[in-house]
Amino acid sequence: MALTLNDIEKARDRISSYVIKTPLIRLQNLDSYLGCEVYIKAECMQTTGAFKLRGAMNKVLSLTEEELRHGIVAASSGNHGKALAYAAKMLGVKAAIVLPYTAAKVKVDTIRAWGAEIVQCDVSERFEVAERLCRERGAVLVPPYNDEEIMAGQGTAGLEIMEQCPGLDTVVVPVSGGGLIGGVSTAVKAVSPQTRVYGAEPAVLPRYTASLKAGRPVRVEPSGTVADALVSQIPGEICFPCVAANTDAIADVGEEYILKGMKLLLLEGKILCEPSSAIGIGAVLQGLLPIRSTDRVCFLISGGSVSLEQIARLERISI
Repeated sequence: MALTLNDIEKARDRISSYVIKTPLIRLQNLDSYLGCEVYIKAECMQTTGAFKLRGAMNKVLSLTEEELRHGIVAASSGNHGKALAYAAKMLGVKAAIVLPYTAAKVKVDTIRAWGAEIVQCDVSERFEVAERLCRERGAVLVPPYNDEEIMAGQGTAGLEIMEQCPGLDTVVVPVSGGGLIGGVSTAVKAVSPQTRVYGAEPAVLPRYTASLKAGRPVRVEPSGTVADALVSQIPGEICFPCVAANTDAIADVGEEYILKGMKLLLLEGKILCEPSSAIGIGAVLQGLLPIRSTDRVCFLISGGSVSLEQIARLERISI
């Protein structure tokens, strides 16, 4: 069943008591750097510090009492795990979060503080470990992206963007497995078909560029990236058709430009976010997207889980 605007509107009603309507902010100081009218959707200010709470809450609230009684399990690079740990705490449900060894310490510490069990493994083994835990415990697997309820929840950010700033020319979204851009692009195109939606993924993990070229989900080789929230190797099979149908292009962004985007947001925009969130800014700085000076462009800033060590790396980066 294809994701629809009606699914996203239902998700908005379901999760309204648990998420906040994050601000959409005009950042005029960035106009001269990016060559357009700059807006951001500040999901870094969401309750758990990232957009992931939208999808996680929508999925968990769709489960039956019997399913919840056995607990929930998730594979995550960090932000989905944080969201699910928070959702489990709010609803009094047991949660186990499978994280890669490379997950940012700030995310691991938060998940543990919210009472979830943490299991760590290699990034390529996350889903296999999570599925094994579900079989052993009879728990429900809550995927980070490849699920219609997850995508519908993430799509509520797209509805808010179009309500908060009608007439946008472009929306730019970070890309990993496709849950966020799948949901947001579906919402944006349903409300405003003429608005362009671009994705931005790490150049070292070009899973959507390769998949769109092939016309099907393609697995890419694992690679380290400063964008530690964007490490999926293959698009979700459920997400991929939504992304293919509703996005105008995907940009593959270099590591240095991801950090340039983060530094620009911090120093000139006064917005503190994690590297993954700044990848859309990096895409424009790198000249990868066809942005015009008259365009009103909204960058979705997906999360704010950043460590002092990550901030310190910016000292060596020039804008």
